[in-house]
Amino acid sequence: MRPNDPIEILIAQLARLPGLGRRSARRAVLRMLQDPARHITPLADALRAAAAAVMPCRQCGNLDSQDPCRICTDPTRDGAVLCVVESVSELWALERAHAHGGRYHVLGGLLSALGGIGPEDLRITPLLDRIAAGNITEIILALPATVDGAATTHVLTERLAPTGITVTRLAQGVPIGGALDVLDDGTLAAALRARRAV
Repeated sequence: MRPNDPIEILIAQLARLPGLGRRSARRAVLRMLQDPARHITPLADALRAAAAAVMPCRQCGNLDSQDPCRICTDPTRDGAVLCVVESVSELWALERAHAHGGRYHVLGGLLSALGGIGPEDLRITPLLDRIAAGNITEIILALPATVDGAATTHVLTERLAPTGITVTRLAQGVPIGGALDVLDDGTLAAALRARRAV
């Protein structure tokens, strides 16, 4: 590897992206370099434009080229229902699935004793400020079913209790198309606890 070689630098930069290892990055760079005018120049222009225009929404924390973001300013969204997510990645996943017709609040992470992340490191105060401003009737906690997710859910539930707002969380259990014999014990137990009438 030649450290000052532009090809190696490009491969190294692409390999840092999630889902791209060094081998995948090398294939992508080779493809781009075979027709730079068609692949590299438009990509570089798009990256520059996104870096200059995209910012976090001051209300919800989503990333957009306008502030407040398009979701926060969409009059067709239900402003009374707020879905709390760990990061923009989860917000985009819910939007891709067309699963939520309300608005969002991005926490910017999860509580983590090992990682040294406490409540003051998350966007909990802005969440409470949004609730105090009125009009919100339900908070959906769409946090992962992990130790950190459970700890964050617990703290948020305690902080939200005095508001009197309905607090719900995502159902957990058997995924669509999931076979029982391949699921872990925790998923099976959660599915049994969350059972409902048919």
